[in-house]
Amino acid sequence: MHPNSLKSVLPKKHKAPSFQLSARGRWSTWPAFASGQTVLKNHKPCCAPEERMPSNKQALLTIPKPRYLEQLESYLRKELQYLDLTQRNAQELRLQPYREIFEFFIDNFKTYKPLLSAIKNEYEATLAHQKETIRALEPLKAMVTTVSEECSQQILALQEKEKVEINMLKQEKQHLLKFIDDMKEEKSSLQTQVERLQTSVAEEYTRYLNEHGARKLLLAKLNDMHNEQLNVKQRQVQDVKGEDVVKLTLALKIARQDLTKTQVKLNAMIADYGDVVPRREFESLEKKYSDLQQEMETLKKDFDQLHKEYQTLLEIQRETAEERDNFFTELQQAQRSCTPRPNWAKCSEVIPGGADRWGCLAEGKTSDQLVDVLLEEIGTRLLKEMNVFPGRGKGDKVPVYLRHVGEVKNKKLTKKDVVDILKDIWKEKIALEQQTGKRPVLPEFFLSYLQKRYGDTSAMEWSYTLYENMRLCPSNHVMSSFYNILTGKVGEEQYHIQNQLISNLQKELAACDSSNSGSLTSEQFRMALREAFPLKRRGSIQELIDASRYQLDSTEDLIDYKSLFKEDEEGNPEPFVAKIRSQYVREKQEYLRELRNNLGDLKEVNAEDLKAAFCTIDPDIDGQTLDTYIGLVYEVGREQTDQEVVPVDTALERLLAGDVRRVGPAAREESKTDCVGEYGDFQY
Repeated sequence: MHPNSLKSVLPKKHKAPSFQLSARGRWSTWPAFASGQTVLKNHKPCCAPEERMPSNKQALLTIPKPRYLEQLESYLRKELQYLDLTQRNAQELRLQPYREIFEFFIDNFKTYKPLLSAIKNEYEATLAHQKETIRALEPLKAMVTTVSEECSQQILALQEKEKVEINMLKQEKQHLLKFIDDMKEEKSSLQTQVERLQTSVAEEYTRYLNEHGARKLLLAKLNDMHNEQLNVKQRQVQDVKGEDVVKLTLALKIARQDLTKTQVKLNAMIADYGDVVPRREFESLEKKYSDLQQEMETLKKDFDQLHKEYQTLLEIQRETAEERDNFFTELQQAQRSCTPRPNWAKCSEVIPGGADRWGCLAEGKTSDQLVDVLLEEIGTRLLKEMNVFPGRGKGDKVPVYLRHVGEVKNKKLTKKDVVDILKDIWKEKIALEQQTGKRPVLPEFFLSYLQKRYGDTSAMEWSYTLYENMRLCPSNHVMSSFYNILTGKVGEEQYHIQNQLISNLQKELAACDSSNSGSLTSEQFRMALREAFPLKRRGSIQELIDASRYQLDSTEDLIDYKSLFKEDEEGNPEPFVAKIRSQYVREKQEYLRELRNNLGDLKEVNAEDLKAAFCTIDPDIDGQTLDTYIGLVYEVGREQTDQEVVPVDTALERLLAGDVRRVGPAAREESKTDCVGEYGDFQY
């Protein structure tokens, strides 16, 4: 409100005085809180000294509030009530009525107007300066907020990176601590051996030293005795003429007695020290013996190495001969039953997509594989034309997810739809396992999932549609793997183990990528593969490197490892991941082939023979893993589980269906020629 409006509300200045006089004609000292209360008249700084009351004398006055003050307070309350305090500048709006009251004070109190105006102007200038300062600091506040958020994000990223480095350092620390403990144990063992050898050497040295001293004493005594005999003979020769016969006889007798004693001592010393050799000769013989011992150990190691190589060559020669015979037999069978090679290019005329799509499908495939491709294409086309499926009944031999009487509607799903549903089933099943700690059977979970998602009435329609699509599409990894587990051809452990292998490899690659650029050099990529797959042979590692570079230029050294794990919309992986899975199957088949060769001509095998065969081909296998493998063969629920022996072919089939891998390194470094194997050719 403008000050003029205040003037219209308030009385004129000459009609309504803005103050009241005291009883002695001075300015009123009425305070705002003294209405109807007693006010002390002393201690007023504006009073003259002679007018001040003594400290022990106080006069009480009842002073009413000035009317002009009441009018100002009433005006202030009304103005404050009219204000909208919800706005952002509510404090400035509240200040305006107080500013108007203060201006009216300045206009009415002429005497104090200059001082009050100066005070008001100084406050206004200070407020204006503060507003400008706040206005200048607002962009800085926004910038500080932005910088704070960026710093927080960088701190979180650094913390995540440091967590990985800390975990790696902790693992390295544990490894080094274990290595130090081993070295301490080895040092203690060597120290014990050194002390024992020092004691033995000291004892031998003392014994030889004593023998050396005794030998010297013996030689000295022998020389003295020999000299005495010579002297006696000389004296006898000199005095023979003048000596008495009795005296000579007595001397001869004593001499013979001394000779006898000396001979006895000599014989005793010869018997005692007959095996003693001189120290110089002993040291020479000892050095010669040490050299011969080292030479013998070297020759023994060379012999053992040559023997191992010889045995390896014999095994390779035997396996090569077997493969040669098998290839020769297959060649003869092929020559007897071979037919002219068909013109596969004609298939492009009937395959959807023409020659381009057929070229992609037929690239690098054998005739047998091309037949599978044609069957898949024909089957999927017929599947799309079918409107209903015939029910398989409700017998006990029919799987639970196919037990239905009558016709079942075909949902006519695309491959992408089927793959998405199967991935969602795996996701739900894994989540349920983590929640309950138990692994449900896939066929029953498959049916319960469809019933929960689509209802009991439509569950069979979805089940039949998914089953037929999986059955007719063995080339799709997601569909074929789910179908093999669903029908019991392979164990579910293989699915989780292969996913775990790929996940571990991704972690190793990310750990080698310190700059988090998503790319690694060929050497870094090779080292990461060695860390993730320590048991793979060099040829298998090279296969994975070649598969990772199928889209790269030959001159380019960087490998984009993150793109190697991508999948297309139908769930088909990149060649790198497909090569890892194919190597997993191939290595398991080679492992079981070695087991079969070790069993020899056995037709049936018991648990003990099977354990001995596993320990022979894989000496590093531990007891828990061995019990797991044996449990796959004598599994509850299979036939012949209560018998002591199982046919070898049955045992190998059960091991092939489960997760069976080599625990320790193979005997040979390089792999032989890649072959499908004699226990099954399905790819998982």
